[in-house]
Amino acid sequence: MYRWETTCAALEQRVFAIIRSDSYESVTAKADTLLGAGITSLEISLTSPYALDAVSTLRRETGEDCVIGAGTVLDASAARAAVDAGARFLVSPALDAEVIRTGHRYGVPVFPGVATPTEMVRALELGADALKLFPASGHDPRWLKDVRAALPQAPLLPTGGVTVQNAPEWIAAGAVACGMGSALTEGDRETVAKRVTELLQRLEEAGSAERTGRARSR
Repeated sequence: MYRWETTCAALEQRVFAIIRSDSYESVTAKADTLLGAGITSLEISLTSPYALDAVSTLRRETGEDCVIGAGTVLDASAARAAVDAGARFLVSPALDAEVIRTGHRYGVPVFPGVATPTEMVRALELGADALKLFPASGHDPRWLKDVRAALPQAPLLPTGGVTVQNAPEWIAAGAVACGMGSALTEGDRETVAKRVTELLQRLEEAGSAERTGRARSR
């Protein structure tokens, strides 16, 4: 699968779930709950114990049914280890050229962290496949809309502080997808399933409205 195909698959639902926990068992349990609820894109944070083992296990068990990526990838060695473990995309809270180069060397898309228009342009110059706006809690959807007026080519992924309530606002403002952690993953299976169903429906509606708005402005 080409990088652009993987990127499209990872962001198809307009959300990717971020799993960060204190044990391998908790990571895989949260992943199982989210997958059962209908989420198809998971980012496993490397801050979790045995995160690479979890990536390998989930990749083996889900095959092509889910896009499993690695998050909090800070340097080239971590990027290579994540690729070797089977991660299909890499996410970083920062902008590091070597992480992007390493991922691309092996055909894996990279979503580096950016916080300013200057960093966004630099990330695009380095070939980033999408841009993680982090932390999103430091901005609001109106700010993103203003930025995209100047940088409509920037595929932005607000992450950090995104909730079920405000995620549709980010999509309506032009975000490609949102990264969501505890706001999506906390709770028992029934709670998570209900939350995911509501979120996916609201994101689909927001995406349709955003596309309609773009068409009318042409």
